[in-house]
Amino acid sequence: MAAYWIAHVHVTDADAYGEYARRATGVIEAHGGEFLARASRSVWLEGEQRERNVVVRFPSLEDAEACYRSEAYQQALSFARGAAERELCIIEGS
Repeated sequence: MAAYWIAHVHVTDADAYGEYARRATGVIEAHGGEFLARASRSVWLEGEQRERNVVVRFPSLEDAEACYRSEAYQQALSFARGAAERELCIIEGS
């Protein structure tokens, strides 16, 4: 069953976060991730609004989690720490 990363992000340091995004993209794609939505327009109906929203489809929940926990992704993620306020979850879906 496919799985989805859903991230809501408020960027506080555009340069550092841009470096994260550049580094993370290849890692995510190498783990079978396909970007479905990335910083697209959104309408926020409930909760705290984040200007950047990302949805990535992976072949499975295990692939999505393995990507997140991989050394390469953690290295990329080090550029996002302190450069953004983020929420990220993985959910299974069709």
